[in-house]
Amino acid sequence: MKRKSAISLTIVVLLVVALGALAIFGLQIGPLKINPLASGISQGLDLRGGVYAVYEAQNDGQEDFSSLFAGTMAVLRNRLVSQGYTEATVTQQGLDRIRVEIPDVDDPNQILKIIGQPAVLQFKDPDGNVIMEGDAIKTATAAMYEGQYVVDFTLGTEGTALFADATTKFVNQVISIELDGEVISAPTVNEPITGGAGVIQGNMTLEDAQNLAMLIQSGALPLNIEQLEMRTISATLGENALSSSVLAAIIGVALVMLYMVIMYRLPGAVSVLALCIYILIDLFLLAVIPGVQLTLPGIAGIILSIGMAVDANVIIFERIKEEILSGKTVRSSVESGFQRAFSAILDSNITTIIAGVVLMIFGAGSIKGFAITLTIGVVASMFTAIVVTRYLLRLTVGLDLNSRKLYGVKGGQEA
Repeated sequence: MKRKSAISLTIVVLLVVALGALAIFGLQIGPLKINPLASGISQGLDLRGGVYAVYEAQNDGQEDFSSLFAGTMAVLRNRLVSQGYTEATVTQQGLDRIRVEIPDVDDPNQILKIIGQPAVLQFKDPDGNVIMEGDAIKTATAAMYEGQYVVDFTLGTEGTALFADATTKFVNQVISIELDGEVISAPTVNEPITGGAGVIQGNMTLEDAQNLAMLIQSGALPLNIEQLEMRTISATLGENALSSSVLAAIIGVALVMLYMVIMYRLPGAVSVLALCIYILIDLFLLAVIPGVQLTLPGIAGIILSIGMAVDANVIIFERIKEEILSGKTVRSSVESGFQRAFSAILDSNITTIIAGVVLMIFGAGSIKGFAITLTIGVVASMFTAIVVTRYLLRLTVGLDLNSRKLYGVKGGQEA
């Protein structure tokens, strides 16, 4: 039994050391390459640098405001993705605000201009009457036509019919194309256009044509939005904040580990190993769970969850000490201590998880990031406290280390 426990405990220690080194440094053997675990964790705007803006959707008493609001967010996402900003995030903030975050950008004003344009496209007859709007267009792409950049568009079934009727009626007259009330093209109709396709001209550069095509393709914003806030964060500031936070976390964890060893001796050393396993599990979950971004408040959530993991171990070890003082053997004290501490650990963690879930649902931005990392950390800490620490203590007890001093209990008698 003693030999088996010693071998098992040695294997666990070696695995933790190996996985820790792999998580920190990665590994490359020939074509096989494993990146460090930190490279798989998506960093938030406050760490990577970039721009964020907050918009307020104008509620003019629409009955279906919620669906229009969701549609507005979808249009903004489509615009960003179509322009290559695949890591940009669009989230709801409160009831009528939209927060847009775009990391790693060089020209935030241009991006925000693209986001904020309503893109109300209208085709008007010579009398100023609207023939059709942008939603009649099926596809729109930038193209070269007669030596200049244009937007090549195709129409849907309804748009094709409307455009055919208008161009038949207004041959040799002007049909103007307006974007947000400004005329961007005013071509003369030479002949009826019945094929459901055409071009928009207007002395555009390639970038102008691409942006206009994107705005038309994504459609008009269902709601008018007003920019309330816009800030840029430098990558240097994020790097400094990240390094400072990581250093603070390392110092804090080291002090906690030292305290646990001093106060609880052998169980404290076991908790140090369990804490290392917890940190690896937590980082792994942050790397693999989709949509999770690490932010500065998120780092605070991780550190707080580490404290809660240690707190669970404190409850367990105090219960074990009480059982040893009552005269039980170390083995039975460990089992009884876990059983008696389980309900307290479960209750405290469940209440924290409930609070974290509420913040995730109703919070936004940094609050949501804090809630996500805290909830992930609490779930991981509960697992390590109840399962990992218990397994490690059973292995330790199997080594026949039964001195009460080793468990932080005064007196050197065998238990």
